[in-house]
Amino acid sequence: MKKHEQPTNTRRLRKETDRKLLIMVLVMLVLVGGGLIAVIYSPTALLTALPCLLSGAGLILFLYLLLTGIEWWLDKEE
Repeated sequence: MKKHEQPTNTRRLRKETDRKLLIMVLVMLVLVGGGLIAVIYSPTALLTALPCLLSGAGLILFLYLLLTGIEWWLDKEE
């Protein structure tokens, strides 16, 4: 006979998954992208590209925080 398991909190799981995916995307963009630029072109090119990579990561982070804040605000009103 199967034991009854605790109900799954799908909202919490989705938020954790979203956070992990955000971290993976930012790491891939800055570290892997920057590493490829340094290997293919030169470390000097990495210094030139780093502000662009970091601003792109900042924009992605800003959009994530904006959407998370809107979601929190809408859940608070319910």
